[in-house]
Amino acid sequence: MASTPSTSFDVDLRQATLSYAGAPLFERLDFTLHRGQCTCLLGPSGVGKSSLLRLIAGLVAPEAGEVACSDGQALAGRLVWMGQQDSLLPWLSVLENVMLGARLRGQRADRARAEALLARVGLERQQDQRPATLSGGQRQRAALARTLMEDRPVVLMDEPFSALDAITRARLQVLAAQLLAGRTVLLVTHDPLEALRLGDRIQVMVGQPARIEAPICPAGRPPRDLHDPALLARQGELLAGLADAQEAAA
Repeated sequence: MASTPSTSFDVDLRQATLSYAGAPLFERLDFTLHRGQCTCLLGPSGVGKSSLLRLIAGLVAPEAGEVACSDGQALAGRLVWMGQQDSLLPWLSVLENVMLGARLRGQRADRARAEALLARVGLERQQDQRPATLSGGQRQRAALARTLMEDRPVVLMDEPFSALDAITRARLQVLAAQLLAGRTVLLVTHDPLEALRLGDRIQVMVGQPARIEAPICPAGRPPRDLHDPALLARQGELLAGLADAQEAAA
């Protein structure tokens, strides 16, 4: 299996401005994804987290500002996206879904590598099944394997575990932390505890237009223990801050 791609560059959002429905989501916003780290982005609904993610991915263009890599090269072709929905194609097997990216690019997929990734996420016995036969957690594990199959140094994740039950979500958080270690990850989440478990850096997006507050850097390496009293105390603080931000925006 290929080694983790090089993450020798930061990704910088510089002086970015973006509007939605005629109102500014953010203006002259600066934000950095630090190389080889997982940055978790929290904030109230509608503040612009997913829009920021889409801007970094190149799916929308800023009205001003830019996305730049510290090594001077373009980010296009060096990132992969994992969303809330697994987006598995129902007529393909799990294995075929994992190899889909190469197929769409007209390339020959590395079947052995895809099978090895499915084994790492615990789906080796389901690789020939159709997605409809899988549970929600299994489908997201397949989506995680497909994400890893792309072998990109930058991974953008938009609430990928939010639709899962609490136990399945906790297990997938551990798996994702293990398999994505060393990559540059931006995880948008509404869950402070998820951010505290997985983030090397946690940043909160608040306000209208939105600003990003100073980073929180929890002690220890992800995935952190769900039962750590310090983690649970910090969760309460983050929840209170998000509730205040939501009320201020109402």
